[in-house]
Amino acid sequence: MHAANLLGLDRGAMESLFEGMGHKPFHARQVLKWIHKHGVTDFEQMTDLSKRLRAQLLAETVVVAPRIIAEQPSADGTRKWVLELDCGNRIESVLIPDGERTTLCVSTQAGCALECSFCSTARQGFNRNLSTAEIVGQVWVATRTLETPLTNVVMMGMGEPLANMEALLPALSIIQDDLAYGLSKYRVTVSTAGIVPALKRLREASDVSLAVSLHAANNPLRDELVPINRKYPLEELIPACRDFIANDKRRKITWEYVMLDGVNDSDQHARELIRLLEGTPSKMNLIPFNPFPGAGYRPSPPERIEAFRQRLMKSGIISITRKTRGDDIDAACGQLVGKIADRSRRVGLREAVA
Repeated sequence: MHAANLLGLDRGAMESLFEGMGHKPFHARQVLKWIHKHGVTDFEQMTDLSKRLRAQLLAETVVVAPRIIAEQPSADGTRKWVLELDCGNRIESVLIPDGERTTLCVSTQAGCALECSFCSTARQGFNRNLSTAEIVGQVWVATRTLETPLTNVVMMGMGEPLANMEALLPALSIIQDDLAYGLSKYRVTVSTAGIVPALKRLREASDVSLAVSLHAANNPLRDELVPINRKYPLEELIPACRDFIANDKRRKITWEYVMLDGVNDSDQHARELIRLLEGTPSKMNLIPFNPFPGAGYRPSPPERIEAFRQRLMKSGIISITRKTRGDDIDAACGQLVGKIADRSRRVGLREAVA
């Protein structure tokens, strides 16, 4: 029997663990605080626990986070960590400081199976889902190295978060728990390419912000850029996104739109986007494409991006051009690659999330 990794247990799961060990469930509160707030992994240092309980935890559980094997600082202050998992798999997390805001971009899979055509992560193939402990472990590692508080977490690293719901949901619970990291629903964002059934489940099970990798406003083009659109087209995705924020007037959907020269950046594309999002509270992130070898795309010229942005703004869609952060260390959007032992399970994953 594998020892339970306490990094991957939310409050409910930890309470059940303690009850199963013959102890009171309130010990979960103590252990959550020791691990996540204080960074303590040595049970002997958890001084408000009995000696018997500490000995039992040592015998039956572990606290193991992914191991940093490389750190790359960017000229703009961004930091990329390469984290080692197992079987040769490595993932990447990115820390983005911006004034009083410090955001961690977290990976949820080793590789990605969705094959978005402009993303270098997709070229690495797919190996497996990360466990809850491996997802939360990235946050744990970051908070141990920071001198300032972590203010935001975005599930926008390697992988499609909604293809790993069983690990994602408890990870979100831990990140938002006041006994752990205490981040509000406005400071935890899950990004998705649009797996509609899982999006509905996320809405029912968790309270977080949503970012959607859109990149095109018509199905034929989005089918090409974001192949999951063939399974869950815009006619299904947009209503599901509206439903996600229906009961919160403060919230908007954040749309991610990579600007590709001559592909999705014309005035006609902007008009289609305006029509598509009419009536949906929206914030548009226009992302300059970050080239990589063999990409087959070019970034839109800055003046084209600005003209596109101005057209959206005039229609009432809040739009910003995202600053390219960490591109000198391959930490920018779409550049995370890690080192993945590709098990070529793309088709199986698509069937699994259907």
